[in-house]
Amino acid sequence: MGRLVEEYGKVTAAYLKPIERGEANTGKAEEASEMVKTLGRVAEKWVSDPRKIIEAQSSLTSDFLSLWSATLKRVGGEETAPVAAPDQHDARFKDPEWSAHPVFDFVKQAYLLGSRWAETMVEQAEDLDPHTREKARFYVKQITGALSPSNFVATNPELLRETLAQNGDNLVRGMRMLAEDIEAGRGELKIRQSDSRAFEVGVNIATTPGKVIFRNDVMELIQYAPSTETVLKRPLLIVPPWINKFYILDLNAEKSFIRWCVGQGLTVFCISWVNPDERHAGKDFESYMREGIFAALDAVEQATGEKRVTSIGYCVGGTLLGVTLAYMAAVKDKRIDSATFFTTQVDFANAGELSVFVDEEQIRTIEEQMAQRGYLEGSRMAGAFNMLRPNDLIWSYAVNNYLKGKTPTPFDLLYWNADSTRMPAANHSFYLRNCYLDNKLSKGEMVLAGKTLDLKKVTIPVYNLAAREDHIAPALSVFIGSQCFGGPVDYVVAGSGHIAGVVNPPSKIKYQYWTGGAPQGRYEDWLAGAEEHPGSWWPHWFAWVEKQAPKRVKARVPGEGKLPALEDAPGSYVRVRA
Repeated sequence: MGRLVEEYGKVTAAYLKPIERGEANTGKAEEASEMVKTLGRVAEKWVSDPRKIIEAQSSLTSDFLSLWSATLKRVGGEETAPVAAPDQHDARFKDPEWSAHPVFDFVKQAYLLGSRWAETMVEQAEDLDPHTREKARFYVKQITGALSPSNFVATNPELLRETLAQNGDNLVRGMRMLAEDIEAGRGELKIRQSDSRAFEVGVNIATTPGKVIFRNDVMELIQYAPSTETVLKRPLLIVPPWINKFYILDLNAEKSFIRWCVGQGLTVFCISWVNPDERHAGKDFESYMREGIFAALDAVEQATGEKRVTSIGYCVGGTLLGVTLAYMAAVKDKRIDSATFFTTQVDFANAGELSVFVDEEQIRTIEEQMAQRGYLEGSRMAGAFNMLRPNDLIWSYAVNNYLKGKTPTPFDLLYWNADSTRMPAANHSFYLRNCYLDNKLSKGEMVLAGKTLDLKKVTIPVYNLAAREDHIAPALSVFIGSQCFGGPVDYVVAGSGHIAGVVNPPSKIKYQYWTGGAPQGRYEDWLAGAEEHPGSWWPHWFAWVEKQAPKRVKARVPGEGKLPALEDAPGSYVRVRA
């Protein structure tokens, strides 16, 4: 207990240090205020009708009376069916004691009844606008996730056993890690999800050989070294998201999409975006188009002599690519011959769960915060993504780290997830307003560099990959966005989610994919008629690329063209931590 108190003092010091220096982040207060206001609107709808609130209270009381009755019968030796059972995939209540011990079983079921009742209150609130209801669902999920009895030593049988067996040493280790994580988050808790000591960029992660051949204020361009004697004549340019870093496509030799592409005989170029700071405050979407994609196209031509490329855009990088293609169509720039989109939205009418953070009031608050520094802190975006799956990405690690006192196991994907990036103020504001809030791109209303953009004028071949379980860019949203383009679109659905659906190498038959022709009609009908294929979609995509331009030439070595090599891949920008 004395050691625990000592470590708690370090936690307090780590939390207070930024406040004393005047460096504390005030964003959490606005988020809490937004939650209170949203749930207050739900409460208003119920209390305005006394009859309905009485019915709701009666329903909850009835459920608890049933639970109490069932518990008394069980204590008396009778077999009783549970009043509320957890989902079979809910890992929080897997310990046998949650069901075998009457007290813990009661606590578990009481929690499930209360949380499901709260969810019902949101769903059945009348005259609630859809956006407020969606926000209320999200905040209720956060609250119920935080209040789970699995998160507390006194109400979690597994934690009680561990604490008694270790004489509390697990809590001392956990408190030490808590202090370290608050220190790492500069006063805010930055929950470690992986053992970061096990990875180093360029050493055992992001290791595909290559050279940085171009650099400006916005990006570095990497050209990867060939591994085949001949390559396709037409180069490949990858535009990754600037939310997190490009090496999601180059995690390790086995999972690396970039390394696999090189092995198929593609000359691969990949943008590595800068991790912006106050100097990049004015860099907007046009800057990322001109200094990012256009600068990369110029560099590819100098390095290879090729004026035309095939391109890939991933997530928000794909949105930028779509915007760029529409601009290029408007000015008759034909340097991109075909485009592939990975889990990308160009129509945001059915945007994913991140849309709960987007309305005029919340955007204005974010803009005010960005105006102070010139950028949005990387922790804000990382926190938003974790909040989409709070039980899996927040509370499971909080319990494992701070209550069990266990260091997380090394996991490259979660190391990448924690390697967050900042968002330039002008860029992020443009993206939130023009895409999420007003959905201007799909409506033909977005204006960039003096041109009104029309995706229907984009007539090059498009390969549009969605992920069936994607909560960030839902497959339905990608399907509808596919119909915005004016040329042929191959719509493909991968199994799993936003990351695993993309990073699915052929060496492991882990997930499947579906093909079904042009994205027409209803998404549900398309999927029902689609053909399911086992394994990775990567070979299917490469066949699509190769068929368009099958001619091969001698392999190109980075640095032997007109652009000399500046340094080895993965470069310098990717190493900058937020």
